[in-house]
Amino acid sequence: MYKLDNLKKSIRKGQVYRREDLAKSSKSIDRDLAILVQEGSLKKLAQGLYYAPKKTVFGDSVPEDKDVIKKYLKGDDFLITSPNYYNSIGLGTTQLYNSKSIYNHKKHEDVKLGNKVYQFRRKSKFPKQLSSEYLVIDLLNNLKSLEEDEQTLLHNLKSKVQQFNKELLKKNADRYGSIKAKKIINELV
Repeated sequence: MYKLDNLKKSIRKGQVYRREDLAKSSKSIDRDLAILVQEGSLKKLAQGLYYAPKKTVFGDSVPEDKDVIKKYLKGDDFLITSPNYYNSIGLGTTQLYNSKSIYNHKKHEDVKLGNKVYQFRRKSKFPKQLSSEYLVIDLLNNLKSLEEDEQTLLHNLKSKVQQFNKELLKKNADRYGSIKAKKIINELV
């Protein structure tokens, strides 16, 4: 049990770990991980991916999406987005979606991590942070996959384009937009 205590000391509540991160503190890492998962000190997200839950009055807390994805991708070069974010730009989207897309340079697949499924989408370019102008371009790029009426959204964008920074809209369209998105923005700006 002494060796297991060394491993327990290296684990911080609320943190996400890869198996190789914890292997430095144990000579029998697979056995020790199985024991820690069984006793609840660690929770398994996926093969080789774990987190140490924090206890709250509502039960065990789950890690932040960004922390899970950062460990999964072994880096922080990604952008989390969702069709739900389009609701914040005021173009009339009201649907709620049960999906998150992770724009990155490495993976293009749907992956279940814990009890969530993430849609990893390989993109050549994406911004470091979301902005309203980028969300407009992302909405236009994904127009066909949305449940809302396409013509209504385009009409709302036309009437509300003044609310956005036109220069940033144009830059985002040029940098990240599909051909259709670029054409729509060029007509509006």
